[in-house]
Amino acid sequence: MSQQAPEAVHRLVPSPAGRTHVVEQGTGPLVLLVHGFPESWYSWRHQLPALAAAGYRAAAIDVRGYGRSSRPGDLPAYRMPELVADNAAVVHALGEQSAVIVGHDWGSVIAADSALLRPDVFRAVGMLSVPYAPRGGPRPSTVFTRLGEEREEEFYVSYFQEPGRAEAEIEPDVRGWLAGFYAAFSADTMPAPDAPGPHFVGRGAQLRDRFPTGRLPGWLGERDLDVYAGEFERTGLSGALGRYRNMDRDWEDLADLDGTPLTQPSLFVGGGLDASTTWMADAIKAFPTTLPGLVSSRILDGCGHWIQQERPAEINEILTDWLAALPA
Repeated sequence: MSQQAPEAVHRLVPSPAGRTHVVEQGTGPLVLLVHGFPESWYSWRHQLPALAAAGYRAAAIDVRGYGRSSRPGDLPAYRMPELVADNAAVVHALGEQSAVIVGHDWGSVIAADSALLRPDVFRAVGMLSVPYAPRGGPRPSTVFTRLGEEREEEFYVSYFQEPGRAEAEIEPDVRGWLAGFYAAFSADTMPAPDAPGPHFVGRGAQLRDRFPTGRLPGWLGERDLDVYAGEFERTGLSGALGRYRNMDRDWEDLADLDGTPLTQPSLFVGGGLDASTTWMADAIKAFPTTLPGLVSSRILDGCGHWIQQERPAEINEILTDWLAALPA
């Protein structure tokens, strides 16, 4: 039954990262919310009160390297098993033995791997924007290099690999860069289909050269942008980019999971205009095999990548309906 949500509470809890910043709201079964790049706990600002009002204890974290969570200086500290360990530690630090985990963008991948590696802790998994695709295939860096070579450009993931390179583009104007990045993948501001793709960098160019300019997406107010920019201006971008710089390490670390289906009850919601959905259409088609516990899969027409911020009411309804249908 819906109820009036209490105020959100910020806290720092011990984790393998050092400490993890958690923003929680509500009481009831624990739902851990994991953000993507380049975001923070704040990307769940619409979901925290809605889940709390529906009778859940919603807890949104800053992933290690972001916001008020610890930022280890060692690049391998951002490999996937370390992030999974943080998530399990947060659940236990909050006094719980298990939780439902929901992630967006990189958080979707982190949530899926958390469920795979710690099924004793994570009893169900929700994935927004990035569908589940089992570990397998060639080394990721090889795949992304080929993607760029096919177009005589550089794929953004490859562009992010060299420490310091993307930081040199972003950090002199964090707010402007973030505004362009968010606009590039939002339904109401993304470039036209025939415009140069913002996922790719021209030779000798910068990623921001293809970002839209002039207006913010409808979901992003000036104050919202201030929150995101303020955090990254304080922390820099290296911690956040550490996730991209460990993809080959993840591929090695998770070799034992090659082809493994994710069996817990699951949910996927994607945006119809999001490249993560269209490029990974084969992964979505494979869900009957790769997600045998799938409860619901939805594609929101006309929606971009920042799905829980672009369509908060729809996502809140989808999440609460899915949570209510899960086994106690």
